Amino acid sequence: MTRILVVDDATTVRMYYRDVLEEAGFAVEEAVNGFEGLEKAVAESFDLILVDVNMPKMDGYAFLRQGRTMPELQAVPAVMISTESAAQDRDRAYAAGANLYLVKPVRPEVLTEVAAVMAGVAP
Repeated sequence: MTRILVVDDATTVRMYYRDVLEEAGFAVEEAVNGFEGLEKAVAESFDLILVDVNMPKMDGYAFLRQGRTMPELQAVPAVMISTESAAQDRDRAYAAGANLYLVKPVRPEVLTEVAAVMAGVAP
């Protein structure tokens, strides 16, 4: 089963992603900040990581920058999803190691299609 790690400090956002993705057949784990996300991502194996930008303790940019230095996470696709919509935010995400940048809110059909494509499974 395709495994996705959702790293976001907002409980409602994590629940939304979990509901949508599990209904589409994905297995979903959650982390509330970048530190917890890195711990889980290194300890377990994931096919895709969805990460927020603005989080306490470690933001999404730092999570991606640090994760991309770890051999276990270098090849795992990462999608940054944020309310920040300026071109500079998107550029920062790609520079930090994101494979794709989406602006919240993300419609369910977009979320499932992006997850399938990025994780390498047929949508």
